[in-house]
Order: sequence, then structure tokens, then C-alpha cells
Amino acid sequence: MSAALPEQPAVLSLGPPRLLAGLDRAARLDRSAHLSVHGSLPGHTEEQLAALAEAVALRGRGGAGFPFAQKLRAVGRTAQRRGARPAVVVNGCEGDPACRKDAVLLGRAPHLVLDGALLAAAALGAGSVVVGVTRATAEASVREALAERGLTDRHGRPGRGLSVRARVVRLPERLVSGESSALLRAADGGPPLPPGRHGRASREGLGGAPTLLSNAETYAQLALAARLGAEGYAAAGTAGEPGTVLLTVSGAVPEPQVVEAPSGVPLASVLAACGAAPAPQAVLTGGYHGAWLDAATAAAAPVSYEGLAARGGALGAGAVLPLPADTCPLGETVRVAHWLAAESAGQCGPCRLGLPTLAGALADVTAGGGQGALEAVREAAGAVRGRGACGHPDGAARFVLSALAAFTDDLAAHVLGAGCGRPTAGVLPLPASGGPDAVTGAPRRVERLAVDWTLCKGHGLCADLLPQLVRTGPDGYPALADAGVPDHLRDRAQRAVRRCPALALRLDKER
Repeated sequence: MSAALPEQPAVLSLGPPRLLAGLDRAARLDRSAHLSVHGSLPGHTEEQLAALAEAVALRGRGGAGFPFAQKLRAVGRTAQRRGARPAVVVNGCEGDPACRKDAVLLGRAPHLVLDGALLAAAALGAGSVVVGVTRATAEASVREALAERGLTDRHGRPGRGLSVRARVVRLPERLVSGESSALLRAADGGPPLPPGRHGRASREGLGGAPTLLSNAETYAQLALAARLGAEGYAAAGTAGEPGTVLLTVSGAVPEPQVVEAPSGVPLASVLAACGAAPAPQAVLTGGYHGAWLDAATAAAAPVSYEGLAARGGALGAGAVLPLPADTCPLGETVRVAHWLAAESAGQCGPCRLGLPTLAGALADVTAGGGQGALEAVREAAGAVRGRGACGHPDGAARFVLSALAAFTDDLAAHVLGAGCGRPTAGVLPLPASGGPDAVTGAPRRVERLAVDWTLCKGHGLCADLLPQLVRTGPDGYPALADAGVPDHLRDRAQRAVRRCPALALRLDKER
């Protein structure tokens, strides 16, 4: 099985670096090094900043790709109408195991991200800036950067007498932590989970104030645009999507890398620069809420929002994963689908129950379940889309359905025959451990559910208690997900083990 990606992968620039400038000479750019590389930051009014973002077609880089200028203007209008002081929030919570670009920015170039956030805060007259993170290295780096700017004291407390108060919020390392609503809820002292209702941060965000919330890379790009101007920023990239993009490239490459590339560069060129084989079986674009592209389509695709979308792919959060020819693509997809099901916040039925059903149906397809299993996949995907409290069910359904479209030959082999004949190598990265042991501090080995089939009587209690990892199979007996037990489900898994009437369920630690 593949290991989790390192928190700080190697970096690579295709062309002159912008976001990654200076990182070839320093492990981390402190305030002084940052200014020597990037220079001082000019101020902008709200309208000047919105016009600049519009001129460079700046979109959110966290996955949705929403135009930044629209967000900025919406927050400004709401703040003026209500007479309220707005807030600025940086979403650096990368929950996707295939993404590390924001971790690199916050860990190694935090001042570039803060430049953009503080620039927006000054333009809007915001009273607070919050940076959300999930990893200890990012938290330490941002805290140090805030202290270097005099925005916090050495204990991390916001400075007194300042026009803007800045702080860092640490969330659990989970996929749903990257949901903007979960970050806002956690920043306000609530649970780090999406709420049950949909709302717009620009109207009612942090503490009820109109809030400009965007991804870490987005703010870093804004800081670059402010320094370069619209014309200088557009010297790289395409006319429709100027500038550069950050990509996390992993999967079938010698080592994971965070790559800065001009928008519009051929995807094949990015893969070649990262050492991928010339003809991967397929390429996953956009991460685990993204979409698969078959080899021929990927070879002709440019790296841009429009270019990938036109071919059925997604830029999303910037993850790119080529798949080698010697692994079962449907098996790889099943592994991730089970992980996505276990990452549910457990707050809404379509997610808590629907995603395990979707993953299980796809597992049935790979096991030779036939046409009925294939129809069950499509039915389960349709049942969860548009019905969740956040975008997680939609993203998971998109990921699974794209596999059906990209791997038609393999799908036919599994549905109509004995399968593709290839093992599942586990190329796609997933979290490698459940975190440090509470006593020793050493990495805890992954735990998996297992069943003693000589004892199991098919009572089904485990499936009721833990639907994210256990479902009732067609024969009435439990079918276990091909996934480790994540931290947030560990207590529930132990409860299922304790309550098994036949004492057939257990937790095993991987060696």
C-alpha cells in the first residue's frame, strides 16, 4: 500500500517561479527573506483590488474556482449595507490526502499568503484575519509569521492597539475540515463540522460578520498580482486564465512534488517533468473530489480550469495523480471511495449512509457483481448528489462516476468476465496512520476491522453502528470496507467490536 504524502514535498517550477520564488535557497522565508525576494506590497482600495482580481481572472484555488472579485465585492456591499466590520479568513485546511500545495505555502512561504489576506483586510476595513490549518507544521509557521509582523505576541495572542486582529485556528486533519462552513464554525468555537444549513460567508460568516473566505493559494496569488500589476501577472499563463497554478503531483511518479506551472501548460509536460512514465493508464485530476481522465484525453489536456473541464476533468484543488498500467484502476477507486465514506461528518443521511452504499456497490462491481452491481453504483451516486449538508457527497459521487467513464474496458472485464487480472497496488495516497499514540507519541499503526467468519452469525449490529465501514452484504453477512479506521471513528469501531453478540468482530493493527 502507498504511504501518505510528506507534509513538505519537494518543489519544482516550470518556468520562472512566482509563488515558489526563493524556496530553492531557503527552507522557509522569514519576513526579511520574503521582502528580499518579493519586495514591498503596495496598498489598494476595495475597488482597486476588485478590479485587479477581475483583470487577472483570479479564482479561488481551493476547488470551487469561484471568481475572487465577486466575493470581495459581495463582502464590501454587505458590510456597507449593514454597517458591519467584515472579516477575512484563509482556508489552509487541506483535507485531501493528495494535496500539499497549501501546506508548502503556509509552511515555507507564509508571508506571501498573509500579504494577500492583510491586503484584502485593509481594503475592506476588516477587523480580524483568521488562518485555518490542520497540520502542526503549518500552524507553527503561520504563528511565527504573525509574530514577525507584530500581529501577535510570543504566546500567539493578538496584539493590542492594532487595526486588525489576527489568529490561527487548528482543525482536525479530516476531509470535511476543508469545507468553508466547517472552518467558520470551528473559528467561532463550535465543532469543526459543516452545519446543516447552507449559507454564504459574504453575508454571515465569522461571528455573523460578512466574511471574505478563500484558499491559501488564492491570497498568495492576490499578493503577487498586487506587486506585478495586471499586465505583469498576465506575462505567464493564457489570455483567459493568466498566471501560474500550483499542483501536487503524486501517484506513479518517483517522488511527490508541488509544481508551479503556467496556466495552460500541457498536462503531459507536467507529468514528464515529474518523471512519470510516458503513457500512464489514466490521470486523476483535482484530487479525490475530482475526476479521472483516460490516457488519451489526459495526453491532450492543458492545465487550466476550462481546458480540463472541457475534457471531463477538474483542476479542483490542484492534485494530479497518474496511474501506472500494472494496477487495477477500479480497485484503486474502491480504496479511495471507502476512505471518502469514512470521512463523512455523519450529520446527514445521504452522506453517512449513501457514501458507504456507493463504495460498497463499486466494490461489488470489482468483485464480479455483474450488471446489477453497476446499476447500483449509478443509483447510489444519484441518490447522494445535491442532498448533503456540504459538498462532500457531490465530490465523492463525481470521483466514482468518472471512473466508470474513464475505465470502460476494465469495467467491462469486471462486469462481464473474471476481472482485469491486475492486483490493486494502492498507488493513490491515503493517510498512513491514525496519528501519534497518546502515551508513547510514536505513530500509531493503522487499525482495520476484521471478522472471524467461524463465529459471525450475521446479526447486522456492526453495520447499524458503523455504516461508514461496514455494510450488510447480499448474503446478510457484514461486508467490510477496504480502509483503515480513522481517528474520528475509532471509538465507534471499538463500540461495534464490544457489542458484537457473537464476538466475531475485532480490530487488527497492520504490521
